[in-house]
Amino acid sequence: MAKKLTKRSEDYSKWYNELVIGADLAENSGVRGCMVIKPYGFSIWEKMQAELDRMFKETGHQNAYFPLFIPKSYFSKEASHVDGFAKECAVVTHYRLKDDGKGGVMVDPDAKLEEELIVRPTSETIIWDTYRKWIQSYRDLPLLINQWANVVRWEMRTRLFLRTTEFLWQEGHTAHATKEEAVAETEQMVNIYAEFAENFMAMPVIKGLKSESERFAGALETYCIEALMQDGKALQAGTSHFLGQNFAKAFDVKFTSKEGKQDYVWATSWGVSTRLMGALIMTHSDDNGLVLPPNLAPDQVVIVPIYRGDEQLELVSKVANEVMSELKAKGIRVKFDNRDTHKPGWKFNEYELKGVPVRLAIGPRDVENGTIELARRDTLTKETVSRNEVADIVVDLMDEIQKNLYKKAANYREENTTEVETYEEFKNVLETKGGFILAHWDGTIETEERIKNETKATIRCIPLDAKVEEGTCILTGKPSNKKVLFAKAY
Repeated sequence: MAKKLTKRSEDYSKWYNELVIGADLAENSGVRGCMVIKPYGFSIWEKMQAELDRMFKETGHQNAYFPLFIPKSYFSKEASHVDGFAKECAVVTHYRLKDDGKGGVMVDPDAKLEEELIVRPTSETIIWDTYRKWIQSYRDLPLLINQWANVVRWEMRTRLFLRTTEFLWQEGHTAHATKEEAVAETEQMVNIYAEFAENFMAMPVIKGLKSESERFAGALETYCIEALMQDGKALQAGTSHFLGQNFAKAFDVKFTSKEGKQDYVWATSWGVSTRLMGALIMTHSDDNGLVLPPNLAPDQVVIVPIYRGDEQLELVSKVANEVMSELKAKGIRVKFDNRDTHKPGWKFNEYELKGVPVRLAIGPRDVENGTIELARRDTLTKETVSRNEVADIVVDLMDEIQKNLYKKAANYREENTTEVETYEEFKNVLETKGGFILAHWDGTIETEERIKNETKATIRCIPLDAKVEEGTCILTGKPSNKKVLFAKAY
C-alpha cells in the first residue's frame, strides 16, 4: 500500500513531489532535469491535448511539424528574441562519435558542424523562415498553424511538470494581413485557453496583459491566463503573443495585398505546456492524493468487487459488468478492477491517490439488496445507491463534481485575493497571507524591478477586466489608473 503523503501544510513542495510519483504520473529520468511521463500521467495529458486540439481546429487552425534543430544564424535575426532565450539554449556542435580506445566512445573532433544547431527552445525562427516560402499574396492569408512538439530550455532548478529541461507543449504560429486580425487572433487564443482551463480543468483563471518586462521575447503584447495554487503562489497557465511585424521583417515575409501593394505580414504565437499538469495537481489535490475533474480523468469511475472465493466473485462480477456496460453506453469512462493480487482496501487507497472521481464497490450483500456503495473523491463521502439508478446518478455526478471543484477553487481564489493601497500593507499581506494582491503601480520597469527584488513578488498581469480608477503607486506615489495583479509565482 502506498505510504501516506506529507501534508500540504507541513511541506507543500514535498507533498507535490510525493504525489506526482505516488500517483504514478511521472518520475525523474537518467537525464538531469528531464522527466519520464508515465502512462497514467500521459493519459491525462492526452485528454488535455485532445480537447485543446479540437478547440484549435474548430477555430480554423491546422497542425504541422517543424524541425527540432534550428541553425544558430536564425536566432541572430531577431535581437530581442535571441536575448530572451540565449541563456537557455542547448547547442549541437558535432555530428559523430568514435571509439575512444578504452572501450567507450568520445566526440569525434573531426565531425564539427559548420554551423551549430540549437535544440528548439521555441520555433518562431524556423517557422518564419519557412513562412517566407509559403506566403506571397493576400490569398495565402491568414495562415493558422499549430504544432504539438517538445522543446528544450536549459534549467538549473527543475520540478516535475512545473519546470523541466525538456517539456511537451503546443505552439501556434499565425500570419495575418492586418494588425487588427492578428490582435483578434491573439485575444481569441487567450480566450480559448481560459475556456479550457475553466471548463475542463475546473481551474479559475484571470486573463490579462503582461507588463513590458514580463513579455515574451520579441512580442509587442503578451496575453496570459494566471491561476492561483493552494499554497498561495500564482502559476502562468498559458500565453498568447501579438508579435507585430517583428518576425516578418526579420525573415523578410511579405505579401501582395488586394491593391497590389507589398507589405510585411502580422504575426502571433501562443502556447500551453505539460506545466498544465502541475496546475491541475496543485489546484485540486489534497493530503490523500490527486483529485481529478471528471472532464479530464482517464477513468471517471472505477468498480471494485468485494468477495470471498470464486463463487462470490462470479456473482459480483455479473452485476459489475452490467453496470460497466450501462455506464459506457452513457459515455462514462469506467474501469472494473477485478485483479486478485490486491485486497479491496488497497485498491480504495490506490484510486483515492490517483484521483478517480467516483468509486463503486459491490459485494454479495449489495447484489442481494440491489444496492451499490458509491464514494466521491472530491468530498470523500460515501453513500449507498440503488443498483437500478446508479448509471443515471453517476452521469449527474460527473457534472456536479466538475462544478464543485471549480467552485471550491474559485472560492479559494476569492478568499486569497487582497486589494492594498500601501507598500507596507502589500509586504504584510505577502508575508502573512500570500495569494493574489491587487495594487496600483506607476507603469515603470524600475518600480516593478524594485518590488520584485525587495519582495520576490512579480506583476502576474494587468487584468483585462481591471476597473479604471484614480490611484497612486504603492511604492513611488506616482499616479496610476488601475490596479495590477501581483503574486509570488512558480
